Amino acid sequence: MRNFILLFFVFFLSCSENKDISHLKIFKYNEISGINSLDPAFSKDLASVWATSQLFNGLVQLDSNLIIEPCIAKSWTVSENKLQYDFLLRDDVFFHNPDKLSSSKGRKVNAFDFEYSFSRLIDNDVASPGRWVMSNVKDFKAINDSIFTIQLISPFPAFLGLLSMQYCSVVPKEIVETGNFHLNPIGTGPFKFQLWQEGEKLIFRKNQNYFEHENGQQLPFLDGVSITFLRDKQAAFLQFILGNLDFLSGIDASYKDEILSKEGGLNFKYSDRINLHTQDYLNTEYLGFYLKDSLSPIKYLKIRQAINHGFDRKKMLKYLRNNIGTPAVNGFVPRGMPSFDDNLIGFDYDKEKAQKLIEEVKLLNDGNLDPIILSTNSSYLDLCEFIQNELSKIGLEIEINVSPPATHRQMVATSKLSFFRASWIADYPDAENYLSLFYSKNHSPNGPNYTHFKSPKFDALYNKSLSEKNDSIRFNLYNQMDQIIIENAPIVPLYYDNVLRFTQKNISALSNNANNMLVLKRVKKYITND
Repeated sequence: MRNFILLFFVFFLSCSENKDISHLKIFKYNEISGINSLDPAFSKDLASVWATSQLFNGLVQLDSNLIIEPCIAKSWTVSENKLQYDFLLRDDVFFHNPDKLSSSKGRKVNAFDFEYSFSRLIDNDVASPGRWVMSNVKDFKAINDSIFTIQLISPFPAFLGLLSMQYCSVVPKEIVETGNFHLNPIGTGPFKFQLWQEGEKLIFRKNQNYFEHENGQQLPFLDGVSITFLRDKQAAFLQFILGNLDFLSGIDASYKDEILSKEGGLNFKYSDRINLHTQDYLNTEYLGFYLKDSLSPIKYLKIRQAINHGFDRKKMLKYLRNNIGTPAVNGFVPRGMPSFDDNLIGFDYDKEKAQKLIEEVKLLNDGNLDPIILSTNSSYLDLCEFIQNELSKIGLEIEINVSPPATHRQMVATSKLSFFRASWIADYPDAENYLSLFYSKNHSPNGPNYTHFKSPKFDALYNKSLSEKNDSIRFNLYNQMDQIIIENAPIVPLYYDNVLRFTQKNISALSNNANNMLVLKRVKKYITND
């Protein structure tokens, strides 16, 4: 691996001739999936979001508990009818100076910059994948330099959460329109773009004019960020173990048993030099039933209930996932979501009940049931085989069909699969994001209701929640909807996922959060002299 400290020496020397390179605090991590663009309008995948979140800011942001807090907007008001949002902007936010070697301030951000950025987001010629964020927006405009207003078509309590997404970052018109913005971005974030050698490395350096402070100290605390693009997961893991990377996210089967115990803790041999951080993750892994399939046994509610009761989720997680995750026995909305209720009673393991339900259906079918085909991709084959084996013990025959990930996703989205594995990762921190999968107006292929579930009672509660101003009341409505999902069993919730992060011992203050964002502005790195 190339010596990135030397690389940073070249860049930082231009700013300070007397700077001691050995004391530069550079946060190093690897991005296996690569990054296609540094334009926030195209921050569709997690890799891009992690990178662009270091470079750009929006009106609002999320804290570590997923609570909306000010960012470039220092305050806002919402009209009584919940249709108009008025944002008052800070007056001390500047775009990065286009001159990479300069530490002087660039142009001050104003409300017209947000008007341009949002117009660009919905521009057909730009074709941003994030334009859906503005689908419920009627109008937006800058009133003056300091006030930006947004009008909605209909009330939507989760709207501020949408504005926290990287899609809604502010960008400078004069820089964007010069071209190549995705390769040479200018933002307002805690770090500035420095160098990008595609497929090799990406380097950011500290924004010395960043507007946020903590305890009287200006953020960020790091001198820079260095991202490599090793495609091999084992190679990246080795670089982390050798201390050449500061951070490793997630776990792969190739090194899972090397770094984790069976109980999900850190392997003892690494405890003196590595820290493990775990956090509830806004992701629910599940199996879905296409309810319009009239030929498969899944048309029977009792069969869907039997599958839900017929396997031990705790056992599954222990032996196949090193206890990474929490058994999904409280409905579809995962842990980490502010409205999550662990008093909600879902499906737990009950072998006898499952057997009884299956036998009741068999009596209606001359004692026989056709095999049920479960579709998945290879990454989740072990989970599906576990469920297949457990259900066979109680009289239910499951056949597994494996497809490439892209093919599988497409077939799920177009309702071509009767029984399928899927997951749902929240786009924004509100349970509406999960419950929208069961709203009757969202039937696939035009929406995310892949099961084609339909319930007038559910729809009524869903519509009511959209106009509910009180969070506690709205959360109660969410729980009622989740209970309806449990009762009708259009899905089999498997587990609520966890975020696993590994850091070197000299890294501190890395924020853990349920949406798995990489927040580096408060991170501290301590340089040790060997």
